Amino acid sequence: MRFLPTAEQRDFARSLDAMLTAARPPAAIRAWAAGDPGPGRALWARLGEAGMFALAAPEAFEGVGPLPVELAHAVLEAGRHAVPGPLVETVAVTALLAELADRGETAPAKRFLPGLAAGTTVATLALADASPYALDADAADLVFAVEGEELRLAPGHGEVRVSADPVRRLARPAPGGELLAAGPAVTAAARTARRWALLATAAQALGVGLALLDRTVAYAGQRTQFGTPIGSFQAVKHRLADTLIGLEFARPLLFGAAVTFTEADLAAAKVTAGEAAHAAAATALQVHGAVGYTEELDLSLWLRKARPLRDAWGGPSWCRARVLTSRQEPGGPDGHPQG
Repeated sequence: MRFLPTAEQRDFARSLDAMLTAARPPAAIRAWAAGDPGPGRALWARLGEAGMFALAAPEAFEGVGPLPVELAHAVLEAGRHAVPGPLVETVAVTALLAELADRGETAPAKRFLPGLAAGTTVATLALADASPYALDADAADLVFAVEGEELRLAPGHGEVRVSADPVRRLARPAPGGELLAAGPAVTAAARTARRWALLATAAQALGVGLALLDRTVAYAGQRTQFGTPIGSFQAVKHRLADTLIGLEFARPLLFGAAVTFTEADLAAAKVTAGEAAHAAAATALQVHGAVGYTEELDLSLWLRKARPLRDAWGGPSWCRARVLTSRQEPGGPDGHPQG
């Protein structure tokens, strides 16, 4: 498959990049990590105005989607700028509620989707068998939880734990809460939500990896040893080239998975983008040397995201197992006939 973005998709990505560059996200990221989501919420509002969150919501509920390819472009840019908050989880909740509506459970969609699509509502999600901790439950407006065949609006959350990335704060939803839907439709909607979460996490990881590479290439051209930029050293060139190849290999897998939207393809994109971002972080740390460890350097805001994103919503082992299993299923990946 040869996949190239359309002119509209390229323009949309460029407009998001320009907007986020002008917003100078590092200050908002550090504030979010310190427990002040205000500046980060301002970024969310601007993304909402640009239409990012509406891409996963159907038109019947004030969205413009579902448009997974466009969403992948948007979340990639958000990852490139390290936008804080439960972006992936908000997308997954949107997809879950939309799927429930398709299956006849329209009340939750009518109630919550307009705010989610507009970017005025920040939501997070915990799936008992996929992601039992809700990201940024302390900063989200709504905490959704799926356990078994029940979808609930949690009444709060438990102890907040900081992951390897201090911007990513994790908590278990409090038990109980309002029952929004129950039955097989919830199980099916949760599977759909996980697919969207795989896509969005892969896109976010790829954006983080590309940002790390850009910053590392710039640093290698500025830092000198023996009067020569370190970027001219053969060992550094090879390391940067290997990092670029890994990231560019992940790109067509991401957008191909956005087109096919099979779980196997999404898992392949997720593991490839996650591993490429993790490798980009290792390269950035090595090329920057001791300065790469300092929290004062903005580089750290991207460095710390790579490993958590690699493991979120399905780590490398789960993703590889899902791809392998799909090849052994009758009819090919996800049970669809092979043509």
